Amino acid sequence: MKLPRHVIPKVLASGETAFYYNVPSKYRKMGCPVPNEALGTDYAKACGEGGRAETLNGLFDEWMTARKGLPISSEIAPRIGTIDWLFREYKQSRAYLEKVKLRSRRNYEWNMREICDTLTNRGDRVGTRPIKSISPLGADKLYDRFVNGSKGKRLRTAEKLVVLCRKAWRVVHRLHPGEFPKDVPNPWMGVTMETRVKLTKPAVTREQVYMFAHGCIERGEPECGAAAVICFEWLQRPENVIAGHVKWTGYRTGQKPTIRIEHHKTGAVVDHPLEERLQTGEVVKFYEDAEAVLAGLTRLGVPMILREVDKGVSKPYSFSGMQKIVQRMRKEIGLPSIFTLDACRHGGMTELEEAELTEGQGRALSAHRTRESYAGYAKRTEVRMLSATRKRHAHMLANQQATDVQNGQLNGVQNEGKERAV
Repeated sequence: MKLPRHVIPKVLASGETAFYYNVPSKYRKMGCPVPNEALGTDYAKACGEGGRAETLNGLFDEWMTARKGLPISSEIAPRIGTIDWLFREYKQSRAYLEKVKLRSRRNYEWNMREICDTLTNRGDRVGTRPIKSISPLGADKLYDRFVNGSKGKRLRTAEKLVVLCRKAWRVVHRLHPGEFPKDVPNPWMGVTMETRVKLTKPAVTREQVYMFAHGCIERGEPECGAAAVICFEWLQRPENVIAGHVKWTGYRTGQKPTIRIEHHKTGAVVDHPLEERLQTGEVVKFYEDAEAVLAGLTRLGVPMILREVDKGVSKPYSFSGMQKIVQRMRKEIGLPSIFTLDACRHGGMTELEEAELTEGQGRALSAHRTRESYAGYAKRTEVRMLSATRKRHAHMLANQQATDVQNGQLNGVQNEGKERAV
């Protein structure tokens, strides 16, 4: 089996052979931007003519040519006006580089490959087709292709692919309007997608969070336990916690005892009060349990959540690395599979609603910009249902009592009138 350059095969546990695109380390040290990728087990899609490996090698050759200061050949780069070219332009745009987080880019790359590698009725890749050849009817047909994958219906995946196409078409059309048809510049607008039941993201309870945190401390992973507590109590996004955006310099260092939480997605900064001194002189600590967990951390640098890679050398965790530790700790401690750092944050948001905070109070703590984004986090738990049912029942009893009083007064007036008539 002949393999393209930089492609290596590996035999999986299932017995299938998977193909991987792997740029040699010497080029990686030179700053080669072409990513290493898993190409899948389909030889034709991975290594055949017009396959993904050919595209990646074209990008590699383009980089090598540009590095030598030579003009780029049109045979190496994706042909201008094709869908392959469109997605390349989108990845170089400010809309992608400034708006798509590093954590999400791997998924974006997969989605773009899935779109471009979809085969038409003629057997050629969608990526090689001109942008102008995709009509609204063609977009509908591609959506059907996206839905009906080899492993069954993929409603959520198809929805993500359509949204990505819609966005990429809009961004690149603004930059290169001449490559798009004038009558329908964005055929993905208005694609009717099948209705699907949206899954509710899980939320864990306070008891589960602290069981996890203390279990992590006992097993030598205090940073992992502290990350879960920070997500739950102060509602910081997991990627911000792991990236080191909660710092010792923002913890009990000002005039008032607070902890500073930065939300890089929205740019909001919230100083959560940690305690309050009453008029009696008594000090009420709002997050005593959480601060006890933070006390178990070793100060390795300015960020709270760091890992020591060598003596005196520390660096932030990678997102995938922290996820693996969370799942390993979760299994050892005996918590359910839904336990993640994201579920900890959802659990904290749900507790805000169980505490019956107003929307304004809840958003002051979570730093959500809109009521729609805030409302989506709080889960309909038994506690919230019971509280709402109690209020509704009390309202019914009050109305019934008022009606009884009103009827009693009316009967009294009627009886008094009868007595006067007699």
